[in-house]
Amino acid sequence: MRLSNQASILFFLIGLNIAGNANAAGSALLKAKQSAASEGFIFVASRDEIIAQAKKEGRVKIVSGWDRDIFPHLKKAFTNKYPFIDVQIEETAGIDAAQRNLLELKAGGAQGWDILNNHPDFYAEMAPLLKKFDILGMARHGILNIPLPMIDPSNRHVLLVGSHVQVVAFNKKLVSPDKVPADWEGFLRPEFRGKKFAIDIRPTQVASLIPAWGLERTVDFARKLAGQQPIWVRGGTRAVTNVMSGEFAYFLAPNFSSLKRIQAKDPTGVLDFRILEPVPTRLSKSPGIVAVAEHPNAALLWVEFEASPEAQKLADELEPYGASIFAQGSALGKLTKGKVLSVVDWAHFNRMNEYGEKIVEAFGFPKARSNK
Repeated sequence: MRLSNQASILFFLIGLNIAGNANAAGSALLKAKQSAASEGFIFVASRDEIIAQAKKEGRVKIVSGWDRDIFPHLKKAFTNKYPFIDVQIEETAGIDAAQRNLLELKAGGAQGWDILNNHPDFYAEMAPLLKKFDILGMARHGILNIPLPMIDPSNRHVLLVGSHVQVVAFNKKLVSPDKVPADWEGFLRPEFRGKKFAIDIRPTQVASLIPAWGLERTVDFARKLAGQQPIWVRGGTRAVTNVMSGEFAYFLAPNFSSLKRIQAKDPTGVLDFRILEPVPTRLSKSPGIVAVAEHPNAALLWVEFEASPEAQKLADELEPYGASIFAQGSALGKLTKGKVLSVVDWAHFNRMNEYGEKIVEAFGFPKARSNK
């Protein structure tokens, strides 16, 4: 009888502890919800509620920044998990399409779409036009399963689920691999002067060195690069194709994923690359939930899914090398392990337009002038 009484007391105390923990958790969620509301954010305190509402919505319509080849695989994986949600997904390609999306949002449009790709060039303008779910807060409390570094700590309703690293593409039929510079400043040597390498007029690649080098050193490097009289091009994919065809020997500095996609189609095997340090590393692929989304909860589940290990694995395999560097075991993480990175993280991401203007100025391109 004594043992039975002791057991009863033990179970009673355990019950009190569980109840206490549940009350504490409930109190923390309530405070998080109230805090988010005070700043204009929507904090859904129950995952079950999100799923229940998503079931009622029954669909989600997405304009995505991923390559279209990955769409069927993402859709299949998502609907296996949420069979009650019908997925419609379309591709957006290039800066012109992104600008159209932004103008539609500003005009109160984008009706019918739940998620748009928040292009890096328009990130600061688009973020205020998106639905203000407190994605960061919900992830912190385990309601959403998203790695916290993927989420913008300032714009808590926005995240980036992919990454790019920049490399040097070269034609090994035209260039012996041992002649490729071992660092970025190697391209400032005299033998690389006079149309010896190509570089994109879009300044993102060079600007991505700023986190590691600082603004002053990077601007000086850009000025010296321009002094080498490079071949100015526009469009990384086209330029990598030109390297493969032998039109020029080097291109600084394509996205590694773009290079690998073209390299896979290289019948001659002449296209090669080198990773130089610091490795310019940028965050990418921002699925933004539209403020007027008709299916916001289904959209929230999709955004979470894009950050999941399953979707990230597909991004690595099919994008390729497209997963976020913040995803555990990502291909880019393995590729750059032990190397010095220059990461355009959240401390720098929203300043990239500012950085780009400085690089363009250093390149010496003329500015538009007013007739007034």
